[in-house]
Amino acid sequence: MAGEWIPFRLGAVCTKIGSGATPRGGSEVYLDSGPYALIRSQNVYNNGFHRDGLAFIGEKHAEELSNVEVQEDDVLLNITGDSVARCCQVDASILPARVNQHVAIIRPDPEKLAPRYLRYFLVSPEMQTQLLSWAGSGGTRNALTKGMIESFDVLAPQDIGEQCAIAHILGTLDDKIELNRRMNETLEGMARALFQSWFVDFDPVRMKAEGKRMKAEKRPAADLLHPSSFKLSPSFLDLFPDSFEDSELGEIPKRWEIQPFADTIEIIGGGTPKTSVVEYWNGDIPWFSVVDAPSGSDVWVVDTEKRITREGIENSSTRVLPVGTTIISARGTVGRIALVGVPMAMNQSCYGLRGKTGSDGSFTYFVTRELVARLRQHSHGSIFDTITGDTLAGVSVVVPTVEIIQSFETCVGPILKRIRSALFESRTLAALRDALLPKLISGELRVKDAKRFVGRVV
Repeated sequence: MAGEWIPFRLGAVCTKIGSGATPRGGSEVYLDSGPYALIRSQNVYNNGFHRDGLAFIGEKHAEELSNVEVQEDDVLLNITGDSVARCCQVDASILPARVNQHVAIIRPDPEKLAPRYLRYFLVSPEMQTQLLSWAGSGGTRNALTKGMIESFDVLAPQDIGEQCAIAHILGTLDDKIELNRRMNETLEGMARALFQSWFVDFDPVRMKAEGKRMKAEKRPAADLLHPSSFKLSPSFLDLFPDSFEDSELGEIPKRWEIQPFADTIEIIGGGTPKTSVVEYWNGDIPWFSVVDAPSGSDVWVVDTEKRITREGIENSSTRVLPVGTTIISARGTVGRIALVGVPMAMNQSCYGLRGKTGSDGSFTYFVTRELVARLRQHSHGSIFDTITGDTLAGVSVVVPTVEIIQSFETCVGPILKRIRSALFESRTLAALRDALLPKLISGELRVKDAKRFVGRVV
């Protein structure tokens, strides 16, 4: 071991330990965007800060909570409910921010205890087990009190430099995972924008129609029709018509069709093997349920919470879905979608959708995504109690030519494959981090050895 390891009593090495509060007015004052983020337990995970569902508040309510301002490097710990003991730090891009009463701010003195080291110590398996045990030792609701947090003993190298070195090794892996997440966010945005342009806004058709009109008026149209205007090569441009026609869904490109969505896809049902038969479970086949739906821009589902065996497949109504199948949740939490990234089965609360046109499934995925958004926009809540085959048959969609669908997948397929590859890489990096964490935090693995190994991997 490089240096002496000692227990640090957390209350003695922190300048702040305390939870926040809900602003007066409760959720009624939450904003979709605003000058201050309000961090809640749903944003705090052991694998990092999750932006999904992040609430915002205005100046007035932020001022009322000024004593629970989140500062850079603060460690956030969930202290109540089912998410108790989850812990993370917040990227500076989220600040300024406040926390509500379910989240505690822990602010160590950086000259005594490195904040990032503390975060990794708190999410280590041994400490998580201890935190959950303490949280469940009180009343009916899981809770960690301020007194409990202050009494934590954090085992760490006495040398602050060694603490920082351990945190840096683990952080290097997390930073690469975060870099992949941001890259995927950018790539998914590019693919979504292209779908919006081609199949929702009909930009290529509109621009060709405008160019045709300008030529008829003998006005210069060369710049307007230049492929760089909408990043299409001339061969792609030739696939699009240069005029519109009326339809039941309004104006659509000429020669494109209106069809019931169900007629454009193969609909696949799922199923659940009997839970009482142990031979059906804990196999090597991923089994999708709505809890496995990807968040944010990940698009693909490459792993699931539960797995089943081949015997479970053969003795239930579920079946293995190939890569590129779109899954949509149809009961309970409905309208969540995912693109199958590895062969997997799914439960009966979902449908698998395979397009009758196209090869890699990307067109069907984005059509489904757009369809869900449109249904939500026009629903009053009841339509999403259950999605049935009749629901999918009762909604019409605009169907372009086969050549345009194939061209779209030619453009978007490689983008989605890069997203999928980054997800696999991040999963490998996370597994490596989780394997190194307890060894580094306990001092079992020397810093220089871990640094050399992580350097080769990253």
